Amino acid sequence: MLKNHNIFNKKNILVYGLGKSGLSTFKFLKRENKIYLYDDEKKLYNNEETKKNLVSYKKLLSKEVDYIIISPGIDINKCRLKSYLKKNLKKIYTDLDIFFNFYSENKNITITGTNGKSTTASILYEVLRDQKFDVRLVGNIGNPILLEKNITSSTIFIVEASSYQLDYSRLFRSNISVILNISPDHLERHKTLKNYIKAKFKLVRNQTKKDNTILNVNNLYIRREVKRQKFLPKIIKVDKCVNLKIIKKINNPYFYTHGNKENLTFILHIIKLFKIKRNILLITLKRFKGLNYRQQIIYKTKKLTIINDSKATSFSSSESLLKSLPNANWIVGGLFKKNDKFSIPKKYCKNFKAYIFGKDKRFYINELKNKMQIESFFNLKSLIKKIIKDVKNNKLRNHKTILFSPAGASFDSFKNFEERGKFFNNLIKKNINVL
Repeated sequence: MLKNHNIFNKKNILVYGLGKSGLSTFKFLKRENKIYLYDDEKKLYNNEETKKNLVSYKKLLSKEVDYIIISPGIDINKCRLKSYLKKNLKKIYTDLDIFFNFYSENKNITITGTNGKSTTASILYEVLRDQKFDVRLVGNIGNPILLEKNITSSTIFIVEASSYQLDYSRLFRSNISVILNISPDHLERHKTLKNYIKAKFKLVRNQTKKDNTILNVNNLYIRREVKRQKFLPKIIKVDKCVNLKIIKKINNPYFYTHGNKENLTFILHIIKLFKIKRNILLITLKRFKGLNYRQQIIYKTKKLTIINDSKATSFSSSESLLKSLPNANWIVGGLFKKNDKFSIPKKYCKNFKAYIFGKDKRFYINELKNKMQIESFFNLKSLIKKIIKDVKNNKLRNHKTILFSPAGASFDSFKNFEERGKFFNNLIKKNINVL
């Protein structure tokens, strides 16, 4: 519930970045504060109140602000206000900080990691919801954290947090922190892997002795960090995947892949901290269908399976699924991530073929050509026509599994991975009737 010791009260506050996060921050704070709004892009706002509070860079320099609430998508080293921000670094906060300032007495479970955050957060939400907890799914998934309504002292927040959000936050603390895995990612923003890991582990460093942290100590980078320094919270180490008996009881094919077994393992560790009815838990897990464009089976017959994993934007996020497939006709491409490497040994790739597309296809060709058969294409549209033709002519290797797991960012051709995933689905619908 709202607390009176609010530092964000009767202040002059700059909200920088007017996406969902920024606009929700404005809506939350506007009643008790003087708000200035700024965005790098010139947009047309239909809301008169929003337009009224917009300021130019020149006007901003003449204003005295107490706090700067920055959207996670903004890189302070590359944005239009970079000089202004560097002079005012100590004033920078996030919507997570505002949330914690108001709702510090509420239990929150924060999930981060390079891969699997959204899926794990969604499974946990469904599990606790079905157990009749008042639970909210917020952050990178679900509502922006400041838009939630009707919050009581018993409300539990499940927060999916990115390294960008954690890096800028100052006040935010989690009762239960979860780091699923770490692999090189977002280095164009964090510059070094060390900085990326530091941003993730900020979640743990901010905790107290009363809190809990659940960590995947099988992960090299996490294991090193745990050995390197001592942390205040109780550390719960995840070192084994969920056993086969539980998988058989759940009987849900979604949890057969290595990555989703790992996600499920974390769920089973987290719920030990709650009073859970096991029979209801099994029902929830049996019916979980996964999220769109995340290892999503979009077509399946005895002869052909097509999986849409558009969310995969790095090799590490594709590899967990590849490892669970005996063979794969793998569609890969987009914008490669800095320092990204394909780590599956050649001996395990003999039944893989890569169909490569996108702006950085030369990178993918060089990375994969010595490990598996490859074929490159001008664009995704021409690729799909060819791969469907290969299916029709029985040219695909072994069992016919088509895996769309690009292992690259979507921004060379699409607004985001969702748009890319939807485009892929539409291409399949248009071409699958030739079979």
